[in-house]
Amino acid sequence: MSTARDISALALGTGGSVTAAAPGRIPPSLIDRQRRTIEYLRVSVTDRCNYRCTYCIPESGLGHLEREDVLSVDELTRLVACFARLGVRRLRLTGGEPTVRGDLPALAARLRTVPGIEDLALSTNGHRLGELAPSLRAAGVDRLNVSVDSLAPERFSRITRGGSLPRVRAGIDAARAAGFASIKINAVAVRGFNDDELGPLCLFAWERGLLPRFIEQMPMADGALYVPGTFMSAREIREAISAAMGGARIVPLPPAREVGAGPARYFRVEGGASETEGGARRFGIISAVTEHFCDTCNRVRLAANGALHTCLGHDDATDLRAVLRAGGDDAVIETIRAAVEGKRDGHEFGLMPGLVPLVRLAGGPKKAMVQIGG
Repeated sequence: MSTARDISALALGTGGSVTAAAPGRIPPSLIDRQRRTIEYLRVSVTDRCNYRCTYCIPESGLGHLEREDVLSVDELTRLVACFARLGVRRLRLTGGEPTVRGDLPALAARLRTVPGIEDLALSTNGHRLGELAPSLRAAGVDRLNVSVDSLAPERFSRITRGGSLPRVRAGIDAARAAGFASIKINAVAVRGFNDDELGPLCLFAWERGLLPRFIEQMPMADGALYVPGTFMSAREIREAISAAMGGARIVPLPPAREVGAGPARYFRVEGGASETEGGARRFGIISAVTEHFCDTCNRVRLAANGALHTCLGHDDATDLRAVLRAGGDDAVIETIRAAVEGKRDGHEFGLMPGLVPLVRLAGGPKKAMVQIGG
């Protein structure tokens, strides 16, 4: 595995090669027209998933990519190396569900040694963590995000359409034992489903030294997955957690790079009835709909078929797989630069006015979350 010392001594060569450079030389960065620096790449390694979460996949299902259309380990490594040459330092593997890809540990090990990549994270539903956690940690995965939308087995099974909460909890225990640098618990907040569990989910995480995060529903799949009346805003999430903690104060935390490079905003719980419970008593909220964070966006997404999505909220994409197969690494780099230069100012997620409390989500893309990895 490359060390920080190894990485800092590398810079661009010619023709896609990497050569030694004078100390202190900084690789070129990806900067969009809003002067946002892109240093974080989310890589979908498969569009398949072993769960069928109601907020992610239509009940009728979705078609899948053909095997030959999915990027190989070599292709993914080459593309990630191109991004690293442009200043990307953080990498997150997503899906679908990344652990259904049989060569995931080997892929992670390859990507972790790409010069310039300093942090490798993985988002998972946790179903296969019990068996894979040790090998993923050995491969160089630094951090995990695990989806846990409910602590009630029947509820959990219902929203995942067949998922096993005991198996996911066992996977979390295995991940804790494997020694990842951090483990976060993600839950999509859904009124009428798990809005009474936001406090318990916090306590579950805190008691295990984990960081809970709550996600506003987003209008993906052209809004087809949203049930009116189920949306919870970031403000309502904070209020629910405060109430669950006996009226505790919710204090915003300043941006902290060490908690991750993603879009969540973090808060601390102070006072309340459960002051002695858990550890740091922090939680995060990803508030794409009601409290936009587009002005600080530092990421782009690579789909399993090589499509580069510079914004989750729009359907336009750039085919890097075709460029890689036809033109090689240097052509890919120029294509990435051009795509990032055209990165949208922001998405258009929002609420339809005048329909409270049965608000409707608006402004989303036609693609489903499972097809892009969140």
